[in-house]
Amino acid sequence: MTLLEYLNEQHCAYKVTEHKPVYTAEQLASAEHVPGRQVAKPVVARADGRFYLCVLPADRKIDLYALQKHLKAKNVRLANEREMEHLFTDTELGAEPPLGNLYNLPTLMDKKLAKDNQIVFQAGTHERAIWMSMKEYKKLVNPVIGSFSYPASFDEIESMPFDPFFYDSYSL
Repeated sequence: MTLLEYLNEQHCAYKVTEHKPVYTAEQLASAEHVPGRQVAKPVVARADGRFYLCVLPADRKIDLYALQKHLKAKNVRLANEREMEHLFTDTELGAEPPLGNLYNLPTLMDKKLAKDNQIVFQAGTHERAIWMSMKEYKKLVNPVIGSFSYPASFDEIESMPFDPFFYDSYSL
């Protein structure tokens, strides 16, 4: 069953848009003219041998330690490309929709994404997006909501060079 067939079978309200090919959730936000916090980015994690579809805003990154604590798991890692191809046989790699129930995966949604009234996500291809209300998405997917992400901008701060002048000028 395709994604659109599934949404229609479930009597979901949604809108499909077409755009130039995009390969990241951040690029999708730009193509659809929405803030990154409104784009649902699916990330597949494997915890103690079980796969989970984690859904977070495009402007955030997954915190594997927080996810490990949330799941009470011993080992957590991201799924590799081969595993992704096996799990999502009907989508283009990197364009997976955030609907774990369509793929028999438990869905976890970061609470930062849960705040928006509407979300946008890849529709299985790099050229198509789906717009859906958060209420409709929650009804369809019934995700477990938790806190397992951090702002992507933190990575930029950590990679900045150390400036001793800055620290000498201010008392810490």
